[in-house]
Amino acid sequence: MKSPVISRTIYIDGRKTGVSLEDAFWSGLKEIADAQGTTVSVMVAEIDKKRGRSNLSSAVRLFVLDRVRSQKVGATAGKRQPQ
Repeated sequence: MKSPVISRTIYIDGRKTGVSLEDAFWSGLKEIADAQGTTVSVMVAEIDKKRGRSNLSSAVRLFVLDRVRSQKVGATAGKRQPQ
């Protein structure tokens, strides 16, 4: 399943910047923002502040991946592991 890359313009500290992500990452970012009661723009601005020298689109992908992984780990924490 191939997800097309979608470019969107986001304002960060009053500056316009383009972010290119696959649709699945845009959807994941929107779900995370909704769950935290914020907007995608605010979420991307926070990611931008913490990313250091990495590419913004890559930083957003890693942010979404990290959230998915941490939810997966949290969901399996209470399950008994096979011995």
